[in-house]
Amino acid sequence: MEKRNSTNHISVGNRSPEPLFALSSKVVSSDKFWRWGEDNMLPYVLSLMSRRSTTHRRIINDKADYIAGKGFSCDEREPLLRALIDQANGDGDSLRTVLFRLAFDKALMGNAFVEVVTDEKHSLLSLYHQDASLCRVARDKQHIILHHDWRSYRSSEARTLPLYPAFERQEDGSLRSIVHYKDYEPMFNHYGVPKYIAGMGVSAIAYKTDKWNIARLENSFKLSGVMMIDATASDEEAEQISRRAQEHFAGNPGAVMFVVRDGKGEDNTRFIPIDSHNDGDWSSLHDQATSDMVIAHSWFRSLSGLDYASGFNSERILHEYEVALNTVILAEQAELLTPIRSIIASTLGVNTSSLEIINRPPTRSKPIYMRVWEARKADGLEYDEKDESQQMFLSEITKYNVTKIN
Repeated sequence: MEKRNSTNHISVGNRSPEPLFALSSKVVSSDKFWRWGEDNMLPYVLSLMSRRSTTHRRIINDKADYIAGKGFSCDEREPLLRALIDQANGDGDSLRTVLFRLAFDKALMGNAFVEVVTDEKHSLLSLYHQDASLCRVARDKQHIILHHDWRSYRSSEARTLPLYPAFERQEDGSLRSIVHYKDYEPMFNHYGVPKYIAGMGVSAIAYKTDKWNIARLENSFKLSGVMMIDATASDEEAEQISRRAQEHFAGNPGAVMFVVRDGKGEDNTRFIPIDSHNDGDWSSLHDQATSDMVIAHSWFRSLSGLDYASGFNSERILHEYEVALNTVILAEQAELLTPIRSIIASTLGVNTSSLEIINRPPTRSKPIYMRVWEARKADGLEYDEKDESQQMFLSEITKYNVTKIN
Protein backbone atom coordinates (compact mmCIF):
# COMPACT_ATOMS: atom_id res chain seq x y z
CA MET A 1 0.00 0.00 0.00
CA GLU A 2 1.35 3.39 -0.96
CA LYS A 3 1.88 5.84 1.92
CA ARG A 4 0.14 9.14 1.39
CA ASN A 5 0.09 12.34 3.41
CA SER A 6 -3.03 13.69 1.76
CA THR A 7 -6.40 13.19 3.42
CA ASN A 8 -9.36 11.01 2.48
CA HIS A 9 -7.63 8.50 0.20
CA ILE A 10 -10.12 5.64 -0.22
CA SER A 11 -9.52 2.08 -1.43
CA VAL A 12 -11.64 -1.02 -1.30
CA GLY A 13 -10.19 -4.36 -0.25
CA ASN A 14 -11.89 -7.56 -1.35
CA ARG A 15 -11.38 -10.52 -3.60
CA SER A 16 -12.14 -10.02 -7.25
CA PRO A 17 -15.59 -11.30 -8.18
CA GLU A 18 -15.69 -14.97 -9.06
CA PRO A 19 -17.15 -15.88 -12.45
CA LEU A 20 -20.34 -17.80 -11.96
CA PHE A 21 -19.50 -20.85 -14.05
CA ALA A 22 -16.03 -20.16 -15.42
CA LEU A 23 -14.33 -23.17 -16.97
CA SER A 24 -11.92 -22.17 -19.69
CA SER A 25 -11.25 -19.14 -21.84
CA LYS A 26 -10.20 -21.39 -24.72
CA VAL A 27 -12.68 -21.79 -27.56
CA VAL A 28 -12.51 -25.35 -28.86
CA SER A 29 -13.18 -25.43 -32.59
CA SER A 30 -12.61 -27.89 -35.41
CA ASP A 31 -13.86 -28.61 -38.90
CA LYS A 32 -14.79 -32.11 -37.68
CA PHE A 33 -17.77 -31.23 -35.46
CA TRP A 34 -20.34 -28.56 -34.63
CA ARG A 35 -19.65 -26.66 -31.43
CA TRP A 36 -22.13 -27.17 -28.60
CA GLY A 37 -22.42 -23.61 -27.32
CA GLU A 38 -20.24 -20.68 -28.29
CA ASP A 39 -17.06 -22.26 -26.87
CA ASN A 40 -18.22 -25.91 -27.14
CA MET A 41 -18.37 -26.11 -23.34
CA LEU A 42 -22.11 -25.60 -22.78
CA PRO A 43 -22.68 -29.18 -21.46
CA TYR A 44 -19.93 -28.64 -18.89
CA VAL A 45 -21.53 -25.37 -17.74
CA LEU A 46 -24.99 -26.96 -17.47
CA SER A 47 -23.56 -29.89 -15.50
CA LEU A 48 -21.67 -27.59 -13.15
CA MET A 49 -24.75 -25.45 -12.58
CA SER A 50 -26.80 -28.52 -11.64
CA ARG A 51 -24.18 -29.49 -9.06
CA ARG A 52 -24.28 -26.06 -7.44
CA SER A 53 -28.01 -25.30 -7.27
CA THR A 54 -29.86 -27.61 -4.87
CA THR A 55 -33.42 -27.01 -6.13
CA HIS A 56 -32.35 -27.16 -9.77
CA ARG A 57 -30.66 -30.52 -9.17
CA ARG A 58 -33.60 -31.91 -7.21
CA ILE A 59 -36.03 -31.11 -10.03
CA ILE A 60 -33.79 -32.77 -12.63
CA ASN A 61 -33.40 -35.88 -10.44
CA ASP A 62 -37.14 -36.15 -9.81
CA LYS A 63 -38.13 -35.62 -13.44
CA ALA A 64 -35.73 -38.34 -14.58
CA ASP A 65 -36.98 -40.70 -11.86
CA TYR A 66 -40.65 -40.21 -12.74
CA ILE A 67 -39.98 -40.53 -16.48
CA ALA A 68 -38.04 -43.78 -15.96
CA GLY A 69 -40.99 -45.14 -13.97
CA LYS A 70 -40.77 -48.20 -11.76
CA GLY A 71 -39.51 -50.53 -14.44
CA PHE A 72 -41.01 -52.32 -17.43
CA SER A 73 -43.66 -54.94 -18.06
CA CYS A 74 -44.01 -57.10 -21.15
CA ASP A 75 -45.58 -60.24 -22.47
CA GLU A 76 -43.88 -63.07 -20.60
CA ARG A 77 -44.15 -65.16 -23.75
CA GLU A 78 -41.38 -62.98 -25.22
CA PRO A 79 -38.25 -64.26 -23.40
CA LEU A 80 -35.86 -62.11 -25.47
CA LEU A 81 -37.78 -59.00 -24.50
CA ARG A 82 -37.76 -59.93 -20.82
CA ALA A 83 -34.03 -60.68 -20.97
CA LEU A 84 -33.33 -57.24 -22.50
CA ILE A 85 -35.43 -55.55 -19.79
CA ASP A 86 -33.41 -57.30 -17.09
CA GLN A 87 -30.02 -56.72 -18.74
CA ALA A 88 -29.78 -54.20 -21.56
CA ASN A 89 -26.00 -54.36 -22.09
CA GLY A 90 -22.74 -56.04 -21.18
CA ASP A 91 -22.27 -53.73 -18.19
CA GLY A 92 -25.28 -55.34 -16.51
CA ASP A 93 -27.50 -52.25 -16.70
CA SER A 94 -31.22 -52.87 -16.79
CA LEU A 95 -33.38 -51.18 -19.40
CA ARG A 96 -34.82 -49.01 -16.63
CA THR A 97 -31.30 -47.84 -15.70
CA VAL A 98 -30.55 -46.91 -19.32
CA LEU A 99 -33.86 -45.05 -19.59
CA PHE A 100 -33.22 -43.14 -16.34
CA ARG A 101 -29.84 -41.92 -17.55
CA LEU A 102 -31.31 -40.86 -20.89
CA ALA A 103 -34.10 -38.98 -19.09
CA PHE A 104 -31.54 -37.35 -16.76
CA ASP A 105 -29.33 -36.13 -19.62
CA LYS A 106 -32.32 -34.87 -21.56
CA ALA A 107 -33.71 -32.99 -18.54
CA LEU A 108 -30.27 -31.53 -17.78
CA MET A 109 -28.89 -30.74 -21.24
CA GLY A 110 -31.80 -31.10 -23.64
CA ASN A 111 -29.91 -33.91 -25.40
CA ALA A 112 -29.40 -37.62 -24.79
CA PHE A 113 -27.59 -40.44 -26.58
CA VAL A 114 -27.96 -44.23 -26.58
CA GLU A 115 -25.51 -46.51 -28.39
CA VAL A 116 -26.88 -49.57 -30.18
CA VAL A 117 -24.71 -52.69 -30.57
CA THR A 118 -25.56 -55.75 -32.67
CA ASP A 119 -23.96 -58.07 -35.25
CA GLU A 120 -24.61 -58.94 -38.87
CA LYS A 121 -26.82 -61.88 -37.92
CA HIS A 122 -28.82 -59.77 -35.45
CA SER A 123 -28.22 -62.47 -32.87
CA LEU A 124 -27.63 -59.98 -30.07
CA LEU A 125 -28.62 -56.46 -28.99
CA SER A 126 -27.11 -54.15 -26.39
CA LEU A 127 -28.17 -50.62 -25.49
CA TYR A 128 -25.57 -48.38 -23.83
CA HIS A 129 -26.24 -44.92 -22.47
CA GLN A 130 -23.59 -42.43 -23.55
CA ASP A 131 -22.82 -39.35 -21.47
CA ALA A 132 -24.25 -36.46 -23.49
CA SER A 133 -21.46 -34.12 -22.40
CA LEU A 134 -18.97 -36.33 -24.27
CA CYS A 135 -20.88 -36.31 -27.59
CA ARG A 136 -20.79 -33.82 -30.46
CA VAL A 137 -22.49 -33.76 -33.86
CA ALA A 138 -20.09 -34.31 -36.75
CA ARG A 139 -19.94 -31.80 -39.58
CA ASP A 140 -21.64 -34.21 -41.97
CA LYS A 141 -24.63 -34.35 -39.56
CA GLN A 142 -24.68 -38.12 -40.07
CA HIS A 143 -22.34 -39.09 -37.24
CA ILE A 144 -21.74 -38.44 -33.55
CA ILE A 145 -18.19 -37.95 -32.27
CA LEU A 146 -17.37 -39.15 -28.75
CA HIS A 147 -14.37 -37.77 -26.87
CA HIS A 148 -13.39 -38.11 -23.21
CA ASP A 149 -12.41 -34.43 -22.73
CA TRP A 150 -13.58 -31.73 -25.13
CA ARG A 151 -11.38 -29.14 -23.44
CA SER A 152 -8.42 -30.78 -25.14
CA TYR A 153 -9.86 -32.44 -28.24
CA ARG A 154 -7.65 -34.79 -30.22
CA SER A 155 -9.12 -36.58 -33.21
CA SER A 156 -6.86 -39.59 -32.60
CA GLU A 157 -8.54 -40.14 -29.21
CA ALA A 158 -12.12 -39.78 -30.50
CA ARG A 159 -14.44 -42.40 -31.92
CA THR A 160 -17.29 -41.88 -34.36
CA LEU A 161 -20.67 -43.60 -34.57
CA PRO A 162 -23.32 -43.23 -37.28
CA LEU A 163 -26.73 -41.88 -36.42
CA TYR A 164 -29.50 -44.46 -36.29
CA PRO A 165 -30.79 -46.14 -38.46
CA ALA A 166 -27.36 -46.39 -40.12
CA PHE A 167 -24.90 -48.95 -38.71
CA GLU A 168 -21.15 -49.22 -39.24
CA ARG A 169 -18.76 -52.08 -38.55
CA GLN A 170 -16.31 -51.49 -35.71
CA GLU A 171 -12.86 -52.95 -35.04
CA ASP A 172 -14.30 -55.66 -32.81
CA GLY A 173 -16.56 -56.85 -35.64
CA SER A 174 -19.77 -55.49 -34.12
CA LEU A 175 -22.24 -53.21 -35.87
CA ARG A 176 -22.93 -49.99 -33.97
CA SER A 177 -25.19 -46.99 -34.22
CA ILE A 178 -26.29 -44.16 -31.93
CA VAL A 179 -29.61 -42.44 -31.31
CA HIS A 180 -29.64 -38.69 -30.64
CA TYR A 181 -32.58 -37.33 -28.63
CA LYS A 182 -32.92 -33.55 -28.53
CA ASP A 183 -35.46 -31.02 -27.31
CA TYR A 184 -36.63 -28.79 -30.12
CA GLU A 185 -35.74 -25.11 -30.03
CA PRO A 186 -36.07 -22.63 -32.93
CA MET A 187 -32.75 -21.52 -34.44
CA PHE A 188 -30.91 -24.55 -32.98
CA ASN A 189 -30.34 -27.22 -35.63
CA HIS A 190 -27.56 -29.41 -34.28
CA TYR A 191 -28.35 -29.67 -30.57
CA GLY A 192 -31.41 -29.45 -28.39
CA VAL A 193 -31.91 -26.85 -25.67
CA PRO A 194 -33.04 -27.75 -22.13
CA LYS A 195 -36.58 -26.74 -21.27
CA TYR A 196 -35.40 -24.66 -18.31
CA ILE A 197 -33.24 -22.41 -20.52
CA ALA A 198 -35.20 -19.33 -19.42
CA GLY A 199 -34.52 -20.24 -15.79
CA MET A 200 -30.72 -20.31 -15.91
CA GLY A 201 -30.60 -16.85 -14.36
CA VAL A 202 -32.80 -17.78 -11.41
CA SER A 203 -30.78 -20.96 -10.92
CA ALA A 204 -27.70 -18.76 -10.64
CA ILE A 205 -29.52 -16.56 -8.11
CA ALA A 206 -30.39 -19.57 -5.96
CA TYR A 207 -26.77 -20.70 -6.10
CA LYS A 208 -25.50 -17.24 -5.19
CA THR A 209 -27.88 -16.87 -2.23
CA ASP A 210 -26.81 -20.27 -0.93
CA LYS A 211 -23.18 -19.28 -1.35
CA TRP A 212 -23.83 -15.99 0.45
CA ASN A 213 -25.24 -17.83 3.47
CA ILE A 214 -22.28 -20.23 3.52
CA ALA A 215 -19.87 -17.29 3.35
CA ARG A 216 -21.63 -15.66 6.32
CA LEU A 217 -21.10 -18.82 8.34
CA GLU A 218 -17.46 -19.07 7.29
CA ASN A 219 -17.03 -15.40 8.16
CA SER A 220 -18.56 -16.06 11.59
CA PHE A 221 -21.20 -13.41 10.79
CA LYS A 222 -18.57 -10.68 11.23
CA LEU A 223 -19.66 -7.37 9.77
CA SER A 224 -17.87 -5.65 6.96
CA GLY A 225 -17.08 -2.00 7.31
CA VAL A 226 -14.53 0.79 7.02
CA MET A 227 -10.92 0.42 8.19
CA MET A 228 -9.37 3.77 9.15
CA ILE A 229 -5.58 3.76 8.79
CA ASP A 230 -3.39 6.57 10.04
CA ALA A 231 -1.37 8.18 7.25
CA THR A 232 1.70 8.24 9.50
CA ALA A 233 1.81 4.43 9.56
CA SER A 234 4.67 2.85 7.67
CA ASP A 235 4.11 0.82 4.53
CA GLU A 236 4.82 -2.37 6.47
CA GLU A 237 2.35 -1.48 9.23
CA ALA A 238 -0.34 -0.51 6.75
CA GLU A 239 0.15 -3.77 4.84
CA GLN A 240 -0.14 -5.79 8.05
CA ILE A 241 -3.29 -3.97 9.13
CA SER A 242 -4.82 -4.43 5.69
CA ARG A 243 -4.06 -8.16 5.69
CA ARG A 244 -5.52 -8.71 9.16
CA ALA A 245 -8.64 -6.75 8.30
CA GLN A 246 -9.15 -8.83 5.17
CA GLU A 247 -8.78 -12.08 7.13
CA HIS A 248 -11.21 -11.12 9.88
CA PHE A 249 -13.75 -8.88 8.21
CA ALA A 250 -13.59 -9.10 4.44
CA GLY A 251 -14.64 -11.71 1.93
CA ASN A 252 -18.11 -12.70 0.87
CA PRO A 253 -20.68 -11.42 1.56
CA GLY A 254 -19.03 -8.08 2.28
CA ALA A 255 -15.90 -6.01 1.81
CA VAL A 256 -13.68 -3.74 3.83
CA MET A 257 -13.13 -0.16 2.72
CA PHE A 258 -9.75 1.28 3.69
CA VAL A 259 -9.51 5.00 4.39
CA VAL A 260 -6.08 6.57 4.88
CA ARG A 261 -6.26 9.86 6.76
CA ASP A 262 -3.74 12.30 8.14
CA GLY A 263 -4.53 12.28 11.82
CA LYS A 264 -2.27 15.25 12.56
CA GLY A 265 -0.56 13.49 15.40
CA GLU A 266 -3.62 11.49 16.53
CA ASP A 267 -4.00 7.73 15.99
CA ASN A 268 -6.99 7.22 13.65
CA THR A 269 -6.45 3.47 13.12
CA ARG A 270 -9.75 1.74 13.87
CA PHE A 271 -12.43 -0.43 12.29
CA ILE A 272 -15.96 0.94 11.85
CA PRO A 273 -18.46 -1.90 11.18
CA ILE A 274 -21.33 -1.39 8.75
CA ASP A 275 -24.47 -3.15 9.85
CA SER A 276 -26.91 -4.15 7.11
CA HIS A 277 -30.31 -5.68 7.77
CA ASN A 278 -31.02 -7.39 4.47
CA ASP A 279 -31.61 -10.99 5.57
CA GLY A 280 -35.28 -10.73 4.67
CA ASP A 281 -34.47 -9.43 1.20
CA TRP A 282 -32.05 -12.29 0.56
CA SER A 283 -34.57 -14.86 1.81
CA SER A 284 -37.33 -13.45 -0.41
CA LEU A 285 -34.95 -13.41 -3.37
CA HIS A 286 -34.07 -17.06 -2.80
CA ASP A 287 -37.74 -18.09 -2.48
CA GLN A 288 -38.67 -16.21 -5.65
CA ALA A 289 -35.78 -17.82 -7.55
CA THR A 290 -36.91 -21.28 -6.38
CA SER A 291 -40.49 -20.68 -7.54
CA ASP A 292 -39.34 -19.36 -10.92
CA MET A 293 -37.07 -22.37 -11.32
CA VAL A 294 -39.97 -24.79 -10.88
CA ILE A 295 -41.94 -22.88 -13.52
CA ALA A 296 -39.00 -22.85 -15.94
CA HIS A 297 -38.71 -26.63 -15.63
CA SER A 298 -42.45 -27.07 -16.34
CA TRP A 299 -42.60 -29.04 -13.12
CA PHE A 300 -44.53 -29.07 -9.83
CA ARG A 301 -43.49 -28.00 -6.33
CA SER A 302 -44.98 -30.91 -4.40
CA LEU A 303 -43.24 -33.47 -6.65
CA SER A 304 -39.86 -31.99 -5.70
CA GLY A 305 -40.46 -31.81 -1.96
CA LEU A 306 -40.61 -28.01 -1.85
CA ASP A 307 -43.85 -27.79 0.17
CA TYR A 308 -43.23 -30.48 2.77
CA ALA A 309 -42.36 -27.84 5.38
CA SER A 310 -45.97 -26.63 5.33
CA GLY A 311 -47.33 -30.14 5.82
CA PHE A 312 -47.60 -33.36 3.85
CA ASN A 313 -50.65 -33.10 1.61
CA SER A 314 -51.12 -36.43 -0.15
CA GLU A 315 -54.13 -35.22 -2.11
CA ARG A 316 -52.20 -32.34 -3.63
CA ILE A 317 -49.28 -34.64 -4.46
CA LEU A 318 -51.59 -37.10 -6.19
CA HIS A 319 -53.34 -34.30 -8.09
CA GLU A 320 -50.09 -32.76 -9.31
CA TYR A 321 -48.73 -36.20 -10.20
CA GLU A 322 -51.75 -36.82 -12.42
CA VAL A 323 -51.22 -33.46 -14.14
CA ALA A 324 -47.49 -34.15 -14.55
CA LEU A 325 -48.22 -37.65 -15.85
CA ASN A 326 -50.50 -36.37 -18.60
CA THR A 327 -48.54 -33.23 -19.52
CA VAL A 328 -44.87 -34.15 -19.08
CA ILE A 329 -44.13 -37.74 -18.08
CA LEU A 330 -46.06 -39.70 -20.73
CA ALA A 331 -44.82 -37.46 -23.55
CA GLU A 332 -41.19 -37.84 -22.48
CA GLN A 333 -41.59 -41.60 -22.06
CA ALA A 334 -43.05 -41.93 -25.54
CA GLU A 335 -40.21 -39.91 -27.06
CA LEU A 336 -37.52 -42.00 -25.36
CA LEU A 337 -39.19 -45.37 -25.85
CA THR A 338 -40.30 -45.09 -29.51
CA PRO A 339 -36.85 -45.56 -31.12
CA ILE A 340 -35.95 -48.23 -28.55
CA ARG A 341 -39.04 -50.21 -29.51
CA SER A 342 -38.16 -49.85 -33.19
CA ILE A 343 -34.58 -51.00 -32.59
CA ILE A 344 -35.68 -54.06 -30.60
CA ALA A 345 -38.27 -55.04 -33.20
CA SER A 346 -35.98 -54.62 -36.22
CA THR A 347 -32.95 -56.25 -34.58
CA LEU A 348 -34.39 -59.13 -32.57
CA GLY A 349 -37.58 -59.54 -34.56
CA VAL A 350 -39.83 -59.61 -31.51
CA ASN A 351 -43.20 -57.95 -30.97
CA THR A 352 -42.66 -54.91 -28.72
CA SER A 353 -46.30 -53.83 -28.41
CA SER A 354 -46.43 -55.28 -24.89
CA LEU A 355 -43.38 -53.31 -23.72
CA GLU A 356 -44.75 -50.78 -21.25
CA ILE A 357 -43.36 -48.50 -18.56
CA ILE A 358 -44.81 -49.02 -15.10
CA ASN A 359 -45.98 -45.72 -13.60
CA ARG A 360 -47.00 -45.44 -9.97
CA PRO A 361 -47.89 -42.30 -7.99
CA PRO A 362 -45.49 -41.29 -5.21
CA THR A 363 -48.20 -41.79 -2.57
CA ARG A 364 -51.54 -43.53 -2.18
CA SER A 365 -54.71 -41.86 -0.95
CA LYS A 366 -56.35 -45.16 -0.03
CA PRO A 367 -55.01 -48.15 1.89
CA ILE A 368 -54.04 -51.10 -0.26
CA TYR A 369 -56.20 -53.48 1.81
CA MET A 370 -59.41 -51.85 0.50
CA ARG A 371 -61.44 -53.66 -2.13
CA VAL A 372 -62.12 -52.02 -5.49
CA TRP A 373 -65.81 -51.53 -4.79
CA GLU A 374 -64.97 -49.90 -1.44
CA ALA A 375 -62.58 -47.50 -3.13
CA ARG A 376 -65.18 -46.63 -5.78
CA LYS A 377 -67.76 -46.06 -3.04
CA ALA A 378 -65.36 -43.76 -1.18
CA ASP A 379 -64.85 -41.73 -4.39
CA GLY A 380 -68.59 -41.40 -4.97
CA LEU A 381 -68.52 -43.62 -8.06
CA GLU A 382 -70.90 -46.39 -9.05
CA TYR A 383 -69.99 -49.70 -7.46
CA ASP A 384 -71.25 -53.25 -7.21
CA GLU A 385 -70.34 -55.29 -4.15
CA LYS A 386 -71.17 -58.50 -5.98
CA ASP A 387 -69.12 -57.75 -9.11
CA GLU A 388 -66.27 -60.26 -9.13
CA SER A 389 -63.84 -57.77 -10.69
CA GLN A 390 -64.54 -55.28 -7.87
CA GLN A 391 -63.83 -57.88 -5.20
CA MET A 392 -60.08 -57.55 -5.78
CA PHE A 393 -57.96 -55.71 -3.24
CA LEU A 394 -56.19 -52.49 -4.33
CA SER A 395 -52.87 -54.20 -3.57
CA GLU A 396 -53.60 -56.71 -6.32
CA ILE A 397 -54.19 -54.13 -9.04
CA THR A 398 -51.55 -51.59 -7.99
CA LYS A 399 -48.93 -54.32 -8.17
CA TYR A 400 -49.44 -54.27 -11.94
CA ASN A 401 -50.39 -50.63 -12.33
CA VAL A 402 -49.07 -50.03 -15.82
CA THR A 403 -49.53 -46.94 -17.99
CA LYS A 404 -49.25 -47.83 -21.64
CA ILE A 405 -47.09 -45.66 -23.90
CA ASN A 406 -48.78 -45.36 -27.26
